[in-house]
Amino acid sequence: MIEVRHLTRRYGKNTAVGNVSFNIGRNEVVGLLGHNGAGKTTIMKMLSGYLEPTAGSIHIGGIDLATDPQPIQQQLGYLPENLPIYPEMMVADYLEYAATLKRIPPKDRLLAVRNVVLATNLEQRILDPIDTLSRGMRQRLGVAQALLGKPRLLILDEPTNGLDPEQTDHMRKLIKQLARRATVILSTHIMQEVDAVCDRVLILSNGKLVLDETLQDLCCTRTLLLRVCDSNPSLASYLRRLPQVSKVSSEASGPNQMSHTLSLHENANADTAANNIARCVAEAGARLYELQPLERDLESVFRQASTLGQNASEGEANV
Repeated sequence: MIEVRHLTRRYGKNTAVGNVSFNIGRNEVVGLLGHNGAGKTTIMKMLSGYLEPTAGSIHIGGIDLATDPQPIQQQLGYLPENLPIYPEMMVADYLEYAATLKRIPPKDRLLAVRNVVLATNLEQRILDPIDTLSRGMRQRLGVAQALLGKPRLLILDEPTNGLDPEQTDHMRKLIKQLARRATVILSTHIMQEVDAVCDRVLILSNGKLVLDETLQDLCCTRTLLLRVCDSNPSLASYLRRLPQVSKVSSEASGPNQMSHTLSLHENANADTAANNIARCVAEAGARLYELQPLERDLESVFRQASTLGQNASEGEANV
Protein backbone atom coordinates (compact mmCIF):
# COMPACT_ATOMS: atom_id res chain seq x y z
CA MET A 1 0.00 0.00 0.00
CA ILE A 2 2.67 2.55 1.06
CA GLU A 3 6.34 2.40 0.09
CA VAL A 4 8.61 5.10 1.52
CA ARG A 5 12.23 5.13 0.41
CA HIS A 6 15.05 7.31 1.81
CA LEU A 7 12.62 10.10 2.73
CA THR A 8 14.39 13.32 3.74
CA ARG A 9 13.16 16.83 4.51
CA ARG A 10 15.45 19.73 5.33
CA TYR A 11 14.69 23.27 6.44
CA GLY A 12 17.85 25.14 5.62
CA LYS A 13 20.63 23.41 7.55
CA ASN A 14 18.17 21.61 9.85
CA THR A 15 17.18 18.06 8.89
CA ALA A 16 13.67 17.37 10.17
CA VAL A 17 13.52 13.89 8.60
CA GLY A 18 16.62 12.02 7.47
CA ASN A 19 16.75 8.97 5.19
CA VAL A 20 13.60 7.24 6.48
CA SER A 21 12.33 4.09 4.73
CA PHE A 22 9.39 1.81 5.56
CA ASN A 23 6.51 -0.16 4.02
CA ILE A 24 2.91 -0.25 5.25
CA GLY A 25 0.53 -2.95 4.06
CA ARG A 26 -3.12 -2.63 3.12
CA ASN A 27 -5.50 -2.36 6.10
CA GLU A 28 -2.70 -2.08 8.65
CA VAL A 29 -3.07 0.27 11.62
CA VAL A 30 0.37 1.76 12.28
CA GLY A 31 1.31 3.92 15.25
CA LEU A 32 3.77 6.74 14.55
CA LEU A 33 5.54 7.61 17.80
CA GLY A 34 8.21 10.08 18.82
CA HIS A 35 8.89 13.03 21.08
CA ASN A 36 8.01 16.55 19.93
CA GLY A 37 10.34 17.47 17.10
CA ALA A 38 11.05 13.85 16.18
CA GLY A 39 9.68 14.31 12.64
CA LYS A 40 6.20 12.76 12.93
CA THR A 41 4.21 15.73 11.62
CA THR A 42 6.70 16.34 8.81
CA ILE A 43 6.34 12.74 7.64
CA MET A 44 2.53 12.92 7.76
CA LYS A 45 2.54 16.15 5.75
CA MET A 46 4.79 14.54 3.14
CA LEU A 47 2.58 11.43 2.98
CA SER A 48 -0.45 13.65 2.36
CA GLY A 49 1.28 15.58 -0.43
CA TYR A 50 1.05 18.83 1.51
CA LEU A 51 4.85 19.03 1.86
CA GLU A 52 7.42 18.01 -0.74
CA PRO A 53 10.40 15.94 0.40
CA THR A 54 13.92 17.23 -0.13
CA ALA A 55 14.92 13.73 -1.22
CA GLY A 56 13.44 10.25 -1.39
CA SER A 57 10.20 8.86 -2.77
CA ILE A 58 6.65 7.97 -1.68
CA HIS A 59 4.53 5.44 -3.59
CA ILE A 60 0.96 4.80 -2.47
CA GLY A 61 -0.99 2.04 -4.18
CA GLY A 62 1.78 1.85 -6.78
CA ILE A 63 1.44 5.55 -7.69
CA ASP A 64 4.30 8.02 -7.28
CA LEU A 65 3.02 10.84 -5.07
CA ALA A 66 5.51 13.30 -6.57
CA THR A 67 4.35 12.86 -10.17
CA ASP A 68 0.66 12.00 -9.79
CA PRO A 69 -0.71 13.27 -6.46
CA GLN A 70 -4.38 13.79 -7.38
CA PRO A 71 -5.62 10.15 -7.42
CA ILE A 72 -3.84 9.55 -4.11
CA GLN A 73 -5.25 12.65 -2.43
CA GLN A 74 -8.78 11.74 -3.58
CA GLN A 75 -8.42 8.52 -1.55
CA LEU A 76 -6.85 10.24 1.46
CA GLY A 77 -8.41 11.31 4.75
CA TYR A 78 -6.21 13.58 6.87
CA LEU A 79 -6.73 14.90 10.39
CA PRO A 80 -3.93 17.41 11.13
CA GLU A 81 -3.01 18.38 14.66
CA ASN A 82 -4.57 21.83 14.22
CA LEU A 83 -7.54 21.42 11.89
CA PRO A 84 -8.46 24.60 9.96
CA ILE A 85 -12.17 25.12 10.60
CA TYR A 86 -14.57 28.04 10.25
CA PRO A 87 -16.09 28.79 13.67
CA GLU A 88 -19.07 30.70 12.27
CA MET A 89 -20.23 27.76 10.11
CA MET A 90 -22.66 25.10 11.29
CA VAL A 91 -21.40 21.54 11.54
CA ALA A 92 -23.57 20.41 8.61
CA ASP A 93 -22.44 23.30 6.40
CA TYR A 94 -18.78 22.69 7.16
CA LEU A 95 -19.02 18.99 6.34
CA GLU A 96 -20.89 19.73 3.11
CA TYR A 97 -18.17 22.24 2.21
CA ALA A 98 -15.46 19.65 2.99
CA ALA A 99 -17.33 17.11 0.83
CA THR A 100 -17.36 19.64 -2.02
CA LEU A 101 -13.60 20.16 -1.69
CA LYS A 102 -13.16 16.38 -1.88
CA ARG A 103 -15.17 16.41 -5.13
CA ILE A 104 -17.90 14.14 -3.86
CA PRO A 105 -20.72 14.42 -6.47
CA PRO A 106 -23.65 16.63 -5.39
CA LYS A 107 -26.11 13.71 -5.49
CA ASP A 108 -23.92 11.76 -3.01
CA ARG A 109 -22.98 14.53 -0.58
CA LEU A 110 -25.98 14.34 1.73
CA LEU A 111 -25.52 10.61 2.30
CA ALA A 112 -21.75 11.03 2.71
CA VAL A 113 -22.24 13.72 5.38
CA ARG A 114 -24.90 11.66 7.12
CA ASN A 115 -22.63 8.60 7.30
CA VAL A 116 -19.68 10.44 8.87
CA VAL A 117 -21.95 12.28 11.32
CA LEU A 118 -23.35 8.95 12.53
CA ALA A 119 -19.88 7.38 12.67
CA THR A 120 -18.58 10.15 14.94
CA ASN A 121 -21.75 10.59 17.05
CA LEU A 122 -22.30 14.21 15.96
CA GLU A 123 -25.98 13.91 15.06
CA GLN A 124 -27.10 15.97 18.09
CA ARG A 125 -24.82 18.86 17.10
CA ILE A 126 -25.36 18.92 13.35
CA LEU A 127 -27.00 22.38 13.33
CA ASP A 128 -24.74 23.96 15.95
CA PRO A 129 -22.17 26.64 15.05
CA ILE A 130 -18.66 25.26 15.31
CA ASP A 131 -17.58 27.95 17.78
CA THR A 132 -20.07 26.52 20.32
CA LEU A 133 -18.45 23.07 20.24
CA SER A 134 -16.16 21.81 22.96
CA ARG A 135 -12.60 20.80 22.12
CA GLY A 136 -13.59 17.14 22.08
CA MET A 137 -16.53 17.83 19.75
CA ARG A 138 -14.27 19.77 17.39
CA GLN A 139 -11.91 16.81 17.35
CA ARG A 140 -14.79 14.53 16.38
CA LEU A 141 -15.71 16.98 13.64
CA GLY A 142 -12.13 16.80 12.39
CA VAL A 143 -12.32 13.02 12.24
CA ALA A 144 -15.67 13.27 10.45
CA GLN A 145 -14.22 15.43 7.66
CA ALA A 146 -11.32 12.98 7.31
CA LEU A 147 -13.78 10.13 6.77
CA LEU A 148 -15.63 11.84 3.92
CA GLY A 149 -15.31 9.98 0.63
CA LYS A 150 -14.53 6.61 2.25
CA PRO A 151 -10.73 7.06 2.00
CA ARG A 152 -8.40 4.10 1.52
CA LEU A 153 -5.69 5.85 3.56
CA LEU A 154 -6.34 7.67 6.82
CA ILE A 155 -3.69 9.82 8.51
CA LEU A 156 -4.81 10.82 12.00
CA ASP A 157 -2.74 13.17 14.17
CA GLU A 158 -3.80 12.82 17.84
CA PRO A 159 -7.40 11.71 17.04
CA THR A 160 -8.38 11.32 20.71
CA ASN A 161 -6.99 14.69 21.79
CA GLY A 162 -9.60 16.38 24.02
CA LEU A 163 -11.96 13.38 24.15
CA ASP A 164 -13.39 12.07 27.41
CA PRO A 165 -12.98 8.34 28.28
CA GLU A 166 -16.29 7.33 26.70
CA GLN A 167 -15.54 9.27 23.51
CA THR A 168 -12.02 7.80 23.44
CA ASP A 169 -13.42 4.28 23.63
CA HIS A 170 -15.79 5.07 20.77
CA MET A 171 -12.91 6.45 18.70
CA ARG A 172 -10.85 3.30 19.25
CA LYS A 173 -13.73 1.13 18.06
CA LEU A 174 -14.23 3.40 15.04
CA ILE A 175 -10.56 3.15 14.04
CA LYS A 176 -10.74 -0.65 14.22
CA GLN A 177 -13.83 -0.61 12.01
CA LEU A 178 -12.17 1.73 9.51
CA ALA A 179 -9.17 -0.61 9.24
CA ARG A 180 -11.44 -3.15 7.54
CA ARG A 181 -11.40 -0.96 4.42
CA ALA A 182 -8.54 1.51 4.93
CA THR A 183 -4.91 1.73 5.96
CA VAL A 184 -4.56 3.90 9.08
CA ILE A 185 -1.52 5.86 10.27
CA LEU A 186 -2.03 7.09 13.81
CA SER A 187 0.22 9.63 15.51
CA THR A 188 -0.23 9.94 19.25
CA HIS A 189 1.60 10.55 22.53
CA ILE A 190 -0.75 8.16 24.36
CA MET A 191 0.74 4.66 24.56
CA GLN A 192 -2.62 3.13 25.52
CA GLU A 193 -4.02 4.23 22.15
CA VAL A 194 -1.28 2.37 20.33
CA ASP A 195 -1.78 -0.75 22.47
CA ALA A 196 -5.53 -0.61 21.86
CA VAL A 197 -5.67 -0.22 18.07
CA CYS A 198 -2.31 -0.59 16.31
CA ASP A 199 -0.77 -3.58 14.55
CA ARG A 200 2.67 -2.01 14.16
CA VAL A 201 4.78 0.77 15.60
CA LEU A 202 7.23 3.15 13.93
CA ILE A 203 9.33 5.10 16.44
CA LEU A 204 11.17 8.24 15.35
CA SER A 205 13.96 10.06 17.14
CA ASN A 206 15.64 13.21 15.82
CA GLY A 207 14.24 12.61 12.35
CA LYS A 208 15.50 9.02 12.18
CA LEU A 209 13.47 5.81 12.18
CA VAL A 210 14.84 3.90 15.18
CA LEU A 211 12.31 1.08 15.44
CA ASP A 212 9.83 -0.65 13.12
CA GLU A 213 8.14 -3.69 14.66
CA THR A 214 4.78 -5.35 15.05
CA LEU A 215 3.22 -4.76 18.44
CA GLN A 216 3.30 -8.50 19.15
CA ASP A 217 7.04 -8.82 18.48
CA LEU A 218 7.84 -5.54 20.19
CA CYS A 219 6.42 -6.54 23.57
CA CYS A 220 7.95 -10.02 23.59
CA THR A 221 11.58 -10.75 24.33
CA ARG A 222 13.70 -13.81 23.77
CA THR A 223 14.16 -14.04 27.52
CA LEU A 224 12.61 -16.50 29.98
CA LEU A 225 12.26 -16.13 33.74
CA LEU A 226 12.75 -19.29 35.77
CA ARG A 227 12.04 -19.42 39.51
CA VAL A 228 12.77 -22.60 41.46
CA CYS A 229 13.21 -24.04 44.94
CA ASP A 230 16.77 -25.13 44.45
CA SER A 231 19.16 -26.93 46.75
CA ASN A 232 21.37 -27.99 43.83
CA PRO A 233 24.00 -25.30 43.12
CA SER A 234 24.82 -26.95 39.77
CA LEU A 235 21.44 -26.12 38.15
CA ALA A 236 22.71 -22.86 36.62
CA SER A 237 25.59 -24.66 34.91
CA TYR A 238 23.15 -27.29 33.58
CA LEU A 239 20.98 -24.52 32.15
CA ARG A 240 23.95 -22.90 30.41
CA ARG A 241 24.63 -26.14 28.52
CA LEU A 242 21.20 -26.15 26.87
CA PRO A 243 21.58 -25.51 23.11
CA GLN A 244 18.83 -22.89 23.04
CA VAL A 245 20.30 -20.80 25.87
CA SER A 246 22.92 -18.12 25.23
CA LYS A 247 23.17 -16.56 28.70
CA VAL A 248 22.01 -17.25 32.26
CA SER A 249 21.87 -14.74 35.12
CA SER A 250 21.03 -16.10 38.57
CA GLU A 251 20.17 -14.55 41.91
CA ALA A 252 18.59 -15.61 45.18
CA SER A 253 14.93 -14.59 45.42
CA GLY A 254 14.05 -15.98 48.84
CA PRO A 255 14.92 -18.76 51.31
CA ASN A 256 16.06 -21.73 49.20
CA GLN A 257 14.72 -19.98 46.11
CA MET A 258 16.62 -18.95 42.99
CA SER A 259 15.59 -16.87 40.00
CA HIS A 260 17.30 -17.49 36.67
CA THR A 261 16.98 -15.14 33.70
CA LEU A 262 17.70 -17.07 30.51
CA SER A 263 18.45 -15.37 27.19
CA LEU A 264 17.76 -17.51 24.13
CA HIS A 265 19.71 -17.65 20.90
CA GLU A 266 18.13 -15.70 18.04
CA ASN A 267 16.94 -18.78 16.14
CA ALA A 268 15.97 -20.87 19.16
CA ASN A 269 12.39 -22.10 19.45
CA ALA A 270 10.94 -20.75 22.70
CA ASP A 271 8.62 -23.73 23.26
CA THR A 272 11.45 -26.23 22.78
CA ALA A 273 13.62 -24.18 25.11
CA ALA A 274 10.92 -24.09 27.81
CA ASN A 275 10.44 -27.86 27.59
CA ASN A 276 14.19 -28.49 27.91
CA ILE A 277 14.47 -26.06 30.82
CA ALA A 278 11.64 -27.80 32.71
CA ARG A 279 13.26 -31.19 32.16
CA CYS A 280 16.61 -29.81 33.32
CA VAL A 281 15.00 -28.54 36.54
CA ALA A 282 13.37 -31.91 37.20
CA GLU A 283 16.59 -33.84 36.56
CA ALA A 284 18.43 -31.50 38.97
CA GLY A 285 15.93 -32.37 41.68
CA ALA A 286 14.67 -28.77 41.97
CA ARG A 287 11.05 -27.71 42.34
CA LEU A 288 9.68 -25.55 39.53
CA TYR A 289 7.74 -22.50 40.75
CA GLU A 290 7.61 -20.32 37.66
CA LEU A 291 8.69 -20.40 34.01
CA GLN A 292 7.45 -17.64 31.70
CA PRO A 293 8.64 -15.23 29.00
CA LEU A 294 9.61 -11.73 30.08
CA GLU A 295 7.53 -9.10 28.33
CA ARG A 296 8.28 -5.43 27.68
CA ASP A 297 5.67 -2.69 27.84
CA LEU A 298 5.42 -0.18 25.00
CA GLU A 299 6.43 2.77 27.18
CA SER A 300 9.74 1.19 28.19
CA VAL A 301 10.47 0.23 24.57
CA PHE A 302 9.70 3.79 23.47
CA ARG A 303 12.08 5.26 26.07
CA GLN A 304 14.83 2.83 25.13
CA ALA A 305 14.46 3.42 21.36
CA SER A 306 14.34 7.20 21.80
CA THR A 307 17.47 7.15 23.96
CA LEU A 308 19.35 5.02 21.42
CA GLY A 309 18.28 7.40 18.65
CA GLN A 310 19.41 10.41 20.67
CA ASN A 311 22.79 8.83 21.42
CA ALA A 312 23.27 7.91 17.75
CA SER A 313 22.53 11.48 16.66
CA GLU A 314 24.94 12.91 19.22
CA GLY A 315 27.60 10.47 18.01
CA GLU A 316 27.12 11.58 14.39
CA ALA A 317 27.32 15.23 15.42
CA ASN A 318 30.63 14.61 17.19
CA VAL A 319 32.23 12.89 14.19
